[in-house]
Amino acid sequence: MAESPPTRRGYLTVEEVCAELRIARSTFYEWRTARKAPPCIKLPNGGLRIRRGDLDRWLDGLLEPPPGRG
Repeated sequence: MAESPPTRRGYLTVEEVCAELRIARSTFYEWRTARKAPPCIKLPNGGLRIRRGDLDRWLDGLLEPPPGRG
């Protein structure tokens, strides 16, 4: 059985991002269509890659402020 080539450490596949975020692949593509997904790199063969740093920054941007104290 042939093994898949290892993914470069700094680049994630859509499948890897979906697994990490625990979302369906269709959800990722809905977010992408709505321009709410992390930035992607489109390869010449049509595949997508997401830089680890871009995913982390995107997630940081989703942080909600702590609830107010009152």
